[in-house]
Amino acid sequence: MRSPTTTRTHTLRSAVARFAVAAVLAAGGVLAPSPAAQAAANPYERGPAPTSAMLEASRGPFATSSTRVSSLSVSGFGGGVIYYPTSTSEGTFGGIAISPGYTASWSSIDWLGPRLASHGFVVIGIETNSRFDQPASRGRQLLAALDYLVERSSVRSRVDGSRLAVSGHSMGGGGSLEAAAERPSLQAAVPLAPWNLDKTWSGLRVPTLIVGGETDTIAPVSSHSEPFYNSIPASSEKAYLELNGAGHFFPQSVNTPTAKQMVSWLKRFVDNDTRYEQFLCPGPTGLAIEEYRDTCPHS
Repeated sequence: MRSPTTTRTHTLRSAVARFAVAAVLAAGGVLAPSPAAQAAANPYERGPAPTSAMLEASRGPFATSSTRVSSLSVSGFGGGVIYYPTSTSEGTFGGIAISPGYTASWSSIDWLGPRLASHGFVVIGIETNSRFDQPASRGRQLLAALDYLVERSSVRSRVDGSRLAVSGHSMGGGGSLEAAAERPSLQAAVPLAPWNLDKTWSGLRVPTLIVGGETDTIAPVSSHSEPFYNSIPASSEKAYLELNGAGHFFPQSVNTPTAKQMVSWLKRFVDNDTRYEQFLCPGPTGLAIEEYRDTCPHS
């Protein structure tokens, strides 16, 4: 049983606390949650608070390493390279599988591997079974690579199998649409200059960022990226970034606007990290950007 003194002290402290809250609210302020409360609200948050400079740098805050995957040791895809953060102090990471385009090898877009891994992801850049594989086949191979990453790879203990994403260039980008449609449990898809004969993705529910090039003549945005984006229902999270003056092969060299939006999209939807919302809504502007559309605000 509390003594009268203890009861009065408790009541006084409660009154003071209520007064402090009321004063902050009356002044139009917001009570910021503590770092511990924020961490508890989002256990998948990784790395420091983002800045434009951090996202535009050649590497993010995490040191990375890589390991090769022999085609002889896997089934369903042609091997590749895994890139991963070297530290596990912050826990497990989301996983991303990326496919190159028609006739290309992983080396054509391999700058994406360490770039994404350095922001806190485990990335597998795949070689396809055949360089002539069509988008549907590339989609199946992306899913096979994710399954390998989670279940059998040497870094499987670093990967959170509930937080996975796909990406790819050209037919690999078309393949990432196929993979997202096939496996709606994926957290994100990022097709880059995507090519696919199927123009209708009305059943797609995976948050999807499509990046196209204004002057692409192989997968023109008017007949590929834009119809893909428009066909995804407005109820799904989606964004469309068109790069000013960019051709079909823009992902084959370091492209900062692509990297910045790609990291922001993956952090927002794979890591549920709302700190990156500022780079998605209202979205990028500047000379490098021809157009940007998004279903802002995100829920």
